Amino acid sequence: MTLFQGIVLATVQGLTEFLPISSTAHLILIPWFFEWHDPGLTYDLVLHAGTLLALLAYFARTWWALLGTVLRSSTHALVSSSNLGVSVGGQLNSSLLKVLVVATLPAAVAGFFLEVYAETVFRSPVVIAGMLIGVGLLMWVADRRPSLARTVDTLGFRDALVIGIAQAVAIVPGTSRAGITIAAGLFRNLTRESAAQFSFLLATPIIAGATISEGLEVWASGLPAGLSGWDLLVGFVVSAVTGYAAITFLLRYLQVWTLNVFVAYRLTLGGIILLLEVFRSSL
Repeated sequence: MTLFQGIVLATVQGLTEFLPISSTAHLILIPWFFEWHDPGLTYDLVLHAGTLLALLAYFARTWWALLGTVLRSSTHALVSSSNLGVSVGGQLNSSLLKVLVVATLPAAVAGFFLEVYAETVFRSPVVIAGMLIGVGLLMWVADRRPSLARTVDTLGFRDALVIGIAQAVAIVPGTSRAGITIAAGLFRNLTRESAAQFSFLLATPIIAGATISEGLEVWASGLPAGLSGWDLLVGFVVSAVTGYAAITFLLRYLQVWTLNVFVAYRLTLGGIILLLEVFRSSL
């Protein structure tokens, strides 16, 4: 892997992890399209760590407030979170934390039982194209609901289960964790910005779990040949910076605009992949 290829992959990871267009699909398709060598699990670990840092940095006040509910026996003090646009102190802190725990469970279960399929069968270009198109249409339908008025502080356990199950489906490449959880949030009548906020908060424990799991595998197997410390540092920094920029952009974008541009992109990319696959199979 050249430094240029590493920067491209890190940029793609940082942007597509949080935009509703599927990071896994792009990280599979770009090497497939350009016939690049797979940089391996170690580089994947570094990119996940970079996007995790972006999440923790952007929502630092929120996570600090939620951590306070675990460490403090009293929950009377209000803590303001400018990232969420709501007070996340006291009872609200506790409620949001419980909702996040419940919403995380389905994806954790899916990852445990379906990891092998996610790394083999599900990585077919046809499957990726189908999920890009299918979830894109789902986003289009959800985005046109007339009653998108709820905020994150109104979420309950039923909402958590619906959005959590949606996140579990994102184990299939092409789905997009952000895309399907935002769509699920819209079906629960969240505003577009609130759906994205909860999607990002919900992604944090899943990305952290994936980073830890990959880290243990790398620890057991050792660092591969062909990757320098400079390659890893550049990948980490680029994915973190672009990830933070993607979070900031999407939350501001959804305050004004719909998901139409992302739906159009998904449908176009899915169609191109299907055409390329038909063309390659006919050669």
